[in-house]
Amino acid sequence: MGTTFLNDLEFDQYRELIYNESGIHFSASNRSILESRLKERLRLTKVGTPALYLKQIRENGEEMKVLLDSVTTNLTRFFRNNAHFQTLEYYVIPDLIRHKQNSGNKTLRIWSAGCSTGEEPYSLAMVCKDLLPAGFTVEIVASDLSLKSLLTAKEGFYPEPRLNGVPDKYLKRFFDSEGDGFRVSDEIKKLIKFDYHNLKFDSGLRDLDLVFCRNVIIYFDEVAQEAVIQKFWQAMNGHSYLFIGHSESLFGMKTGFEFLKTDWACVYRKFT
Repeated sequence: MGTTFLNDLEFDQYRELIYNESGIHFSASNRSILESRLKERLRLTKVGTPALYLKQIRENGEEMKVLLDSVTTNLTRFFRNNAHFQTLEYYVIPDLIRHKQNSGNKTLRIWSAGCSTGEEPYSLAMVCKDLLPAGFTVEIVASDLSLKSLLTAKEGFYPEPRLNGVPDKYLKRFFDSEGDGFRVSDEIKKLIKFDYHNLKFDSGLRDLDLVFCRNVIIYFDEVAQEAVIQKFWQAMNGHSYLFIGHSESLFGMKTGFEFLKTDWACVYRKFT
């Protein structure tokens, strides 16, 4: 039964529309994910058929956003992939501090792209607050395609089980206990600006020192991946670092980024 929910023509139409709107690529192998998310939207909107719903999202930008929200996967946690945070702590931030001190610019600018429910940018903010010397400031922009996730992120409240992975020193210093969970302190919250953004378009951000975009481009095809990576390149300054997911790679792409293997993890850098 499941496979007849969308006929092949409808599947192709949805697939093309979602790709054109977001760069997210549905292949035959993950068709069932698209179908299950669509069934849920049809049930909630009470639109009778996939064909009618397709018409609706073509005419209604807000519903299109809701659909894109529902087809993105929001898996995240605090300090996800510890090796990345060790690289950040022991290699990248010390290097950026030295570079900034030499250039006389003491603001670190970071973009957490595809930030989901906020654990990644909050983790980055805590590390920076801990490691940056006096006189330095950090500005973090955190963006996502999911409005629902961004609301959770802005709220900054997490049930206790979600705090797994947060070092005790940070838990004590940067969280306030509240009910059955913890709320991120205002000291950390004020370092981050949460924003809705579709990676298909230019963010308008420039002079970034650090971009984290992990487990996002895995959903794009090669053409869309290369376009996103090119936008990162434009947004980053001449001495900066890019972190992507450990199962993602820029191998084979036409890009100016240089592969860097540290003692902890592999990252990319732009040194021009």
